[in-house]
Amino acid sequence: MLRPDHDRQLPAVLLIDDDMVSREVMATMLTLGGFSVHTAESGEESLALLEDPASAPGVILMDTQMPGLSGLPLVRALRAHTAALVYAISASQPHPDLLVQTDGFLLKPFGPEELQRALQAGLPKKPEPSPVQDAPVVDRIKLAELRSAMRESRVRELFEAVIADLHKRHGLIAAAIQQRDAAEVKRLAHAIKGGCGMAGAAQAARVGQLLESRGDDLEYSRSLLPYLREATENLKRMLEAELSPKD
Repeated sequence: MLRPDHDRQLPAVLLIDDDMVSREVMATMLTLGGFSVHTAESGEESLALLEDPASAPGVILMDTQMPGLSGLPLVRALRAHTAALVYAISASQPHPDLLVQTDGFLLKPFGPEELQRALQAGLPKKPEPSPVQDAPVVDRIKLAELRSAMRESRVRELFEAVIADLHKRHGLIAAAIQQRDAAEVKRLAHAIKGGCGMAGAAQAARVGQLLESRGDDLEYSRSLLPYLREATENLKRMLEAELSPKD
């Protein structure tokens, strides 16, 4: 039996399956577990449901083999309509390309416990302290060393390059998470940790360290992306305040 955690808000679930028996059994399990459930018997019907804000799901369970809109085309259409997590469900192993594009897979038949474990990723987690709140934007000792070793204009160029690189790597990490490529997330994070550490960009280096050390947890990595952007914007503000071009 599904056991809801009453300390966490359960997401609404959209269940897409053309088989009436499977659809009703899964909907019953979800309802007994405390989830709000909407059902659709086709890909086309699911997209129509998503047009109604009242039906906005946090998690979508979609059968991978249905008549009409199905498989990868359905995943892409769902992604275009909603930010919900998308789980593939099927009685056979789907194509690897589909697994890459979804957030998880359940092999039919599955029981309530398997369903609950899969849906845990869709539950909002208790917020963790900001990883950048206790780290300075810039290591003042490192900044002083840079200023003593080179012209002010060169220091500014260095930080401009760091900021541009952070913007680029933010997008690359987001893409790697979407492709469920943990090794690439950790590779990019290692570069951020090393480069920003050498430049003294302490907040960004801290986020890079966390991304590298916990890169196998892709949902945690996804949660760090706003902090990476925050660290980048803080660095940009520091640059304008302390290293602005002299008239």
